[in-house]
Amino acid sequence: MRIITGIYKGRRFDIPRTFKARPTTDFAKENLFNVLAGYMDFDDAHALDLFAGTGSISLEFLSRGCAQVVSVEADRDHYAFIKKCVEKLGSDKSVVIRGDVFRFVKSCRQQFDIIFADPPYALEKLPEIPDLIFSLGLLAEGGLFVFEHGKQNDFSRHPHFVEHRSYGSVNFSIFRAEPTDKSPEE
Repeated sequence: MRIITGIYKGRRFDIPRTFKARPTTDFAKENLFNVLAGYMDFDDAHALDLFAGTGSISLEFLSRGCAQVVSVEADRDHYAFIKKCVEKLGSDKSVVIRGDVFRFVKSCRQQFDIIFADPPYALEKLPEIPDLIFSLGLLAEGGLFVFEHGKQNDFSRHPHFVEHRSYGSVNFSIFRAEPTDKSPEE
């Protein structure tokens, strides 16, 4: 696994063969971040990586200058791997949490500029995740939610849906939190 660009560009981390997680491919990750760069500036952004897996997306957020990156991963070995990678980078902008994503989001009181979620494609609650993110108010005004999912899922009718991108077998749906306080002139 390698970091595509930013201050840690080119850094590589060997993922243990025993891992069950499927890291987002470099091709998909690079294209996704190119798309996201058109929507937002990562400098000083607060990012949340749910179902962090190998930490690939978290590390990319750190490399691109996010002020804080919170990674949530339930698997003990994956959690330890992410912590080790962050330590190797020497970053103090990362918070790695070992825990259940659904419990975390329900108790989280922080808002984020960008949230990335890559749940197991077979997860029974997968279709409910976008609604959960928005109902809990986890995104800051104008914030982005990026959802990686299988090809069988279609979120294009969701009220916050912005666009869908597909890179091979990897699918991303992008959602945006709309401004909540519009003046009458708008």
